[in-house]
Amino acid sequence: MTARPERLNANIAWLFMVGSACFVLGSVPAYLNAVGGWVDGTTYVIGSIFFTSASYAQLVQAQSPEMTHVDEVTQHAPAPVRLLGWLPHDRNWLAAATQFPGTLFFNISTIAALTHNATAAESDRYVWRPDLFGSVLFLVASAFAVLAVSPRFLSLRPRSFPWRIAWLNMLGSVLFMASAIASYVVPSTDELLGAHLAVAGTFWGAVCFLAGAALMLPAWRHALPAQAAAASP
Repeated sequence: MTARPERLNANIAWLFMVGSACFVLGSVPAYLNAVGGWVDGTTYVIGSIFFTSASYAQLVQAQSPEMTHVDEVTQHAPAPVRLLGWLPHDRNWLAAATQFPGTLFFNISTIAALTHNATAAESDRYVWRPDLFGSVLFLVASAFAVLAVSPRFLSLRPRSFPWRIAWLNMLGSVLFMASAIASYVVPSTDELLGAHLAVAGTFWGAVCFLAGAALMLPAWRHALPAQAAAASP
């Protein structure tokens, strides 16, 4: 199987942007009030599917050297991709490999959330737990991504596109984790632990992911001259 490196990167960016936009839209109270709970829940499901598609494509990109070691010419030439890989010493691959199963947990949680009349115990088991597991994996993936672009975890490199993308994703992961914790349904009251935080965490976390995905497009263009210079004798 082959792919054009530039097109694959653009597809990843747009898939993440659409998925993030769905989560942003789904967490807007006015949208929920306008379309109802079932459509709002479906919006989250669609967003999670886009997230999963983008995450798997990014995993393929991370384990296919021909997809990133390119220049102005070769970025448009079809090159082979690896659908399966094992690169545990590559932090970019570790980030992608950890994030992908996290998106699968979000698929489970968003689909389960469409179930009506669930008890508190059922909601915590089938919606909250997968949401929490997915958020944990997103946090771990974000940590790998930060370490992949920085010599130290707290190094400041604000001029670097990869650094900005990594930290936007880290902030988004932290906010998703806060939302997941706040979404726990307290059995004694049948209410969320923190309804406002659950909504706000999802909204602003998705905004961070959307911004990070949008930066993937200029980051690719900015990286090409540096890669060409490094490849030249």
